[in-house]
Amino acid sequence: MPMLTAAMAAQGYAQGPTIGPTCPVFPADHIWNTPIDTLPVSPSSSTWVNTIGPSAPLHPDFGSGLYDGEPMGIPFVTVPGTQTAYPATFTYQSESDPGPYAIPLNAAIEGGSSSTGDRHVISVDVTNCILYEIYDAYPQTASWTGGSGAIFGLLGYALRPASWTSADAAGLPIFPGLVKYDEIVAGQINHAIRFTVPQTQAAYVWPARHYASTLTGAQYPPMGARFRLKASFDISTFSATNQVILSALKKYGMFLADNGSAWYISGATDSRWNNDDLHALTAILGSNFEAVDDTTLMINPNSGQALQSAVTVTVTPASASVIVNGTQTFDAVVNNSGGGQTVTWDVNGVAGGSGATGTINSAGVYTAPSAVPSPATVSVHATSFATPSAVGAATVTIAPSVTVAVSPTSATVRLGRSRQFTATVHNTPNTAVTWRVVGGSANGTITSTGVYKTPTTIPSPATVMVTATSVADPTKSASAQVTIGK
Repeated sequence: MPMLTAAMAAQGYAQGPTIGPTCPVFPADHIWNTPIDTLPVSPSSSTWVNTIGPSAPLHPDFGSGLYDGEPMGIPFVTVPGTQTAYPATFTYQSESDPGPYAIPLNAAIEGGSSSTGDRHVISVDVTNCILYEIYDAYPQTASWTGGSGAIFGLLGYALRPASWTSADAAGLPIFPGLVKYDEIVAGQINHAIRFTVPQTQAAYVWPARHYASTLTGAQYPPMGARFRLKASFDISTFSATNQVILSALKKYGMFLADNGSAWYISGATDSRWNNDDLHALTAILGSNFEAVDDTTLMINPNSGQALQSAVTVTVTPASASVIVNGTQTFDAVVNNSGGGQTVTWDVNGVAGGSGATGTINSAGVYTAPSAVPSPATVSVHATSFATPSAVGAATVTIAPSVTVAVSPTSATVRLGRSRQFTATVHNTPNTAVTWRVVGGSANGTITSTGVYKTPTTIPSPATVMVTATSVADPTKSASAQVTIGK
């Protein structure tokens, strides 16, 4: 799978997803990347939820392996700027970008090469930061055919022309709304998620640009409607992976992008997904969601740029390495808050953390778990109590416990002679040690470089110990036995 990382900048709305080495998945203040957890509930919320299905379960429409013989999820590929761009023809040519499309002819197609479904194909040029998407895609000898196609510049805010489709029914890009496994590894999803419902209204709301329905009743949600998981819903009993997804559904919500099954959220195909774990999300029902009106964040109807809170949170240090059971104190500063400095702390989205990923108290003191987790890097977040959309972040890498070894482990040294001992320190970049002779100078001396020298007379007993102690972790040491002879 291509590598996608979450931008873990330690400033609230300055966070945003990235792809490849330098490309944002739209600017940080794009509506896809803007938190909506503090927006008021839409007056249409209960009506729309009841139409979609209050008792219908949330369903992750992605995973690993095959289902009914087809790969689960929507795949994507990343390509360099040198990728060959192929011409493309479309059924809906007048609403499609003419291309050419920098999509390899062997790129993975949603559902597999024999699929009769939506057959989305997605490519991201990570040199020029351009997104290419085709619906109902079929590769030809040196071209593509499809139902519709769209090209998005990831550095800007441009939307599709009004009333135009894209590779998705709502005229939205697909890729920004996919849950990617690398975001789980990073510990945070910093964008809204794509989802479908069975029936939609013949209407669309910003930032959507297209509808695919003949239903005019107000009980049906329009394309582009945004929903979120209710803040009161308890996610603490779910796995760490699912808590990352559910935290994003609370903070960024999800965009209605296509007609399909009720409450189906989209993700990228990846062999690392645990399907049984993802299935636990079906315990969440439609009644646990609510609609919000994010059009209040609109600056220009033809732009995806969204109004942001001026409040930001800065966490220091921005990164740290902590050994198992070790501690690290983090500080959080809330900027532009008018004096409100109170924050709440979490680890990987779990308030106060957990035994598996480490805990953090109200003073920002992080305590690493007793074993290195997988992945070994976790995210610590400080959320402004007064402005919950403002979140600062830091990364913590948990390292194994420091160990010390001394060589040789035993030696016989004659009176008036010296012996070199060597200490090796593992699992820390600081390999310094302090040496000492147990019992003091009556048993001999040892230099800072490990050179032991016998005393002037043989002590009783004639066997003494020299010890090397780790400077990085003074609780860890090792010793060698020295027998003093004539």
